[in-house]
Amino acid sequence: MTSSTRISADDDRALKARHRAMWALGDYPRLAADLLPELGRTLVEATGVGPGDRVLDVAAGSGNVAVPAAMAGASVVASDLTPELFDAGRARAASEGVELEWREADAEALPFADGEFDVVLSCVGIMFAPHHQAAADELVRVCRPGGRIGLINWTPEGFIGQLFATMRPYAPPLPPGASPPPLWGREDHVTGLLGERITALRTERRTLTVDRFDRPEGFRDYFKAVYGPTIAVYRSLAEEPERAAALDGELVELARRADRGQGSTVVDWEYLLLTAAKKRDTVPGPR
Repeated sequence: MTSSTRISADDDRALKARHRAMWALGDYPRLAADLLPELGRTLVEATGVGPGDRVLDVAAGSGNVAVPAAMAGASVVASDLTPELFDAGRARAASEGVELEWREADAEALPFADGEFDVVLSCVGIMFAPHHQAAADELVRVCRPGGRIGLINWTPEGFIGQLFATMRPYAPPLPPGASPPPLWGREDHVTGLLGERITALRTERRTLTVDRFDRPEGFRDYFKAVYGPTIAVYRSLAEEPERAAALDGELVELARRADRGQGSTVVDWEYLLLTAAKKRDTVPGPR
């Protein structure tokens, strides 16, 4: 269940500022290009995006979903709280010969009209919005009645879910009202968030095979250099070198346990693929 704790507007702005700064750390566009391009294509195909569709990619990052959706012929808006990620997305879109709109936007308060989009998507993005119900309500609100919703989120039991579980004891506590991101990868949690407003619901657990790293230490060092949430945890340990060293060891052990490779590190990252349609008689919720 998500927390119902309310925070003040000033606290919420400060929280979102911290989130924006965290995702601007490192080089998330590099990670998305190195490891995640398959996921964007998967979500576009699963939701049948094509010419004539108006598509919103929520928490789009550098456009891992938005660019393939535009390549499929859709009219696309890529929205994210961290516009620092957009330059890489624009460069990729240009290299693919497509155009799309890039909008700075909070997933919990999207600057779009009710029912504005035919398809609303998010790939390992919206799960990091701290207030899950608010983000889910916005997903549904901006989708037109009869439109499609598609999500990919890391599962709690999968490798990235376990990465967050490993980092959690070393990280500052979640702020009041926030929920852990990997809950979006649980079928009961995400379907509970969307509630009775959707139909034609399908969920499937799949895996992304990652063979980018030659050894477990390579995985750890890459995430320490590139991935904003991991960088933020290590920065919080700047005055605690012994704890930072302990986390170093735990991240290597995490990768070693999951490794099924021979001679290089090969790990399957589990995710939940969800597709649904918004009911035609859904009444818009409060903003």
